[in-house]
Amino acid sequence: MKLNDQQIKKAKPKEKPYKLADGKGLYLLITPTGGKLWRLKYRVDGKEKTLSIGAYPAITLSEAREQVEAARKQKASGIDPSQAKQQAKAERQAALLNTFQAIALQWHTANLHRWKPHNAERIIEQLKKDVFPHIGSKQLNDVSVAEVKAVLLRVIEQRKAPATAEKIRQWISAIYAYAAIMELTDRNPAFALRGTLEKGKTSHLPALPQTELETFYSRLMAADMAEQNRIAILLLMLLFPRSTEFRGGKWEEIDFTAKTWIIPAECMKHEKNKPKPPHTIPLSTWAIELLTELHSITGKTPYLFPSRTAQNGVISETTLNNIIKKMGYNGIATPHGFRSLASSVLNEKGFNPDAIERQLAHIPNDKIRAAYNRAEYMAERAEFMQWYSDFLQQHYRNAIQAA
Repeated sequence: MKLNDQQIKKAKPKEKPYKLADGKGLYLLITPTGGKLWRLKYRVDGKEKTLSIGAYPAITLSEAREQVEAARKQKASGIDPSQAKQQAKAERQAALLNTFQAIALQWHTANLHRWKPHNAERIIEQLKKDVFPHIGSKQLNDVSVAEVKAVLLRVIEQRKAPATAEKIRQWISAIYAYAAIMELTDRNPAFALRGTLEKGKTSHLPALPQTELETFYSRLMAADMAEQNRIAILLLMLLFPRSTEFRGGKWEEIDFTAKTWIIPAECMKHEKNKPKPPHTIPLSTWAIELLTELHSITGKTPYLFPSRTAQNGVISETTLNNIIKKMGYNGIATPHGFRSLASSVLNEKGFNPDAIERQLAHIPNDKIRAAYNRAEYMAERAEFMQWYSDFLQQHYRNAIQAA
């Protein structure tokens, strides 16, 4: 006979423990001290085992029965419920140890021998003041690029201290490198922000939040504009080149067969004394479709995006900015901000940061890294460019369906 709440409430302790059976192996163990403990008796490979479910009334009769059904499903899948419970407990305990703050403190202790005492104290105090309150309690693998960026911007904007923000970024990056050596993560959200704080400018450029993608696409498709301009915005988001290089693009640079856009070296933006290689953009399936459509509009001209007013000119930066502003995104999104969006999404997904930097056409300061980057990472770049295209196209399709 199955138990009911009245029986359970009336059950009194005895000199020795005793059981009240509910069926399917579930029973309530009444202890001499008055404790009422749910237990499940079951067999694995012919051996009898017991699963502790919890204490009544914290675990109600109905909840205990639900856990019995869950355990039966585990058994049917070849899983030992007791082992599964122990593993879940171990994972919870490990999770408590793998917060950003916990790993940061381990990193700090492991590196004390490298610093002078006053520097070690400064580092830990800075982390406690500016970092731990915001991301310290998060799991190491759950901290996003956007959250690290917010930490750094807070230091820049509230204290006017870009140099301090860059130091903090370096420490966070070092913490993730330490965690990677410990095989706790293969991510590094601070690495993605490398170089963005040097002049205190890039990090202030508005970048479209991921949560706005579908709304942005809806407004873009509904806006009154020339179709070549609409395609320009779509391709800017997909390919995330610099605006100047994008606007000056020529049809002779597009290889539809190889699915690449090779921007000549002389068209690329470069800092003084740095190498000037041409820049290759792998073209995704959607990018090829958009370029094919664009070719039917502007293919008789040398340029992808010829000016509609100036002879022999190209679409202006002002035109692109005005399109976005008229859609209601003034101060929220910019053409350059699409580069930040792509960098954040791709780094959070776990793609190779060096390959992402190369796709952004960032030239490394480190000569060794620059030499290594000559490998181009083309296979990786083609892979994540297609993945990113699929990611954006899904949001685009969702927007179309919702319209």
